[in-house]
Amino acid sequence: MLSYIARRVGASLLQLLGLALLAFTLIHLVPGNPVRTMLGGRASAQEVHQVSEALGLTKPLVNQFWSFLTNLMTGHFGQSFTFGQSIGSLISERLLPSAALICYGTIVALVLGVPLAIIGALRSGRPIDHGIRVLTTISFAMPTFWSGLVLALIFALKLNWLPVSGYTPGLVGIVRSLTLPAIALGLSLLAVIVRTLRSSIRYVLSLEYVEAAEARGFSTPRIMVKHVLRNAVMPTATVLAVNVGFLIGGTVVLEQVFQIPGLGTLLFQAVQQRDYLLVETLAVLAGSIVVSLNLLTDIMQVVVDPRVRMGGKSV
Repeated sequence: MLSYIARRVGASLLQLLGLALLAFTLIHLVPGNPVRTMLGGRASAQEVHQVSEALGLTKPLVNQFWSFLTNLMTGHFGQSFTFGQSIGSLISERLLPSAALICYGTIVALVLGVPLAIIGALRSGRPIDHGIRVLTTISFAMPTFWSGLVLALIFALKLNWLPVSGYTPGLVGIVRSLTLPAIALGLSLLAVIVRTLRSSIRYVLSLEYVEAAEARGFSTPRIMVKHVLRNAVMPTATVLAVNVGFLIGGTVVLEQVFQIPGLGTLLFQAVQQRDYLLVETLAVLAGSIVVSLNLLTDIMQVVVDPRVRMGGKSV
């Protein structure tokens, strides 16, 4: 097991290195001069050159990439020339709204998805199962910005139950201001949870020990909680970890729709202003979250189920 964990950690570090290289390369391929954008169209060529030199943008790309890696490893992400403050402080200011939105959206998806998956598995092939499939397909097909606008139109503008946009700190404020975007985000993830968990539950229900529990007269809720869900949840957790990147991408759009001052809005502004260092740092941060969650899920799977095989050998 330890050798497997060591290999997975090494592979994750290589993935992060590749992600940093990819983010650095792609942002430098974007047309436009960030210094020219920052100074405005009337800035002279000499002024542009002086600012570019001060920001280190005149150095060879290899040296710029090495400086970028060094900043990442030391935790000193440098300065944002668009906002005029350290990138670390910018991220700390914007992290809570985005993290709260992702967690809230995941909770919404789980609260809706787990009961639907259980009902679909227990009533497989029946009209209610087909209805759940149609419902989750529709929710998955709806773009998050469209579902967010529809929710805002109904619950904010028509019924006046929740605010249309903005973000309010504090537990009550977070719940009120993030409920609509969280529902929109959760609906986009609903189909993934329902279909994955439904398939896992159906497989576990077909195993002999579940049939033995039924023969002993155990109630369906007891069998479902004690025997089925605990063995069927791991594939769903793995899929959730993989889809964290999808959730992060969804927050970029939803934060624009609902005017939430999170990391998605910060990334949008950084791309508009060609803020190289800020875009690179945010991209690596998002990738690090996805890679770390996948690593954690793999380790949990090995710990929970020692029968998992790696490299053709049992753990």
